[in-house]
Amino acid sequence: MTLNPDLFAGKKARCRPLLDRLERLFEEMDNAYASIAGQYGFQCTGCTDNCCLTRFYHHTLIEYLHLMEGLHTLEAVAQEKINTRVQVVCEQMSAADCSGEPMRIMCPLNSGGRCSLYAYRPMICRLHGIPHELQSPGGSISRMPGCDAFFDQCRSGGKSDYICFDRTPLYRRMALLEKEMRQETGYTDPIKLTVAEMLATFKRKPL
Repeated sequence: MTLNPDLFAGKKARCRPLLDRLERLFEEMDNAYASIAGQYGFQCTGCTDNCCLTRFYHHTLIEYLHLMEGLHTLEAVAQEKINTRVQVVCEQMSAADCSGEPMRIMCPLNSGGRCSLYAYRPMICRLHGIPHELQSPGGSISRMPGCDAFFDQCRSGGKSDYICFDRTPLYRRMALLEKEMRQETGYTDPIKLTVAEMLATFKRKPL
C-alpha cells in the first residue's frame, strides 16, 4: 500500500487525540534535551556536521501524519517552494544510491538555515546531537557519543563528563502511540522514509 495522506482523510477525528498526545511527548522530548544540553553548556548553532544534511529514516505513521498536518498549515506558495526542493532532493538521493557514493543532502524543509516546520519535526530531529543511551529489551545499554559539534564544544580536551540522557522511556512511549495509531487507522505496512520521501506524498494547495 502506497503511503499518502488521502488514506486517512476520513479518520482525522479519531486520530486527533493521538496526535495531541504526540505533541505533548514532543514537548517533553524538547524539555529533556534542553535540560541535558544546558548542563553540558552545548548550543546547536550550525556546523559542518549539520543534522539536516544527514539521511535519517523515519518509521512511524504517527510522525508522518503529524508532518502532513504541519504542511497543511502553510500557504500554497510556501508549499510549492518546499515541493520544488523535495523533487531536487529525491533526485539527488536516487542518483547517489545508483552511484553507490555517499552524499550529504540538505533536508528540503531547511530554508536559510531554519526548519520550515520546526514545531512538526520528527523525533530524531529533536534528540540528535548530545550523548545518550538506550536500553534494549534484554537489559543491555548502548551509549552513543553525540555529534561532532558536541565533541568540539564539550568533550575536546576532556571538558565534560558524561551526563546520563536515557532515551528509552521516550522511545517506549512513542512505540505505544504508534501501536495505537496503527490500530486506529488499520494501516499495517512498514515505513522507512526520509523527510523528503514523506513530503513527496503530500497533496499541495493549488496556487
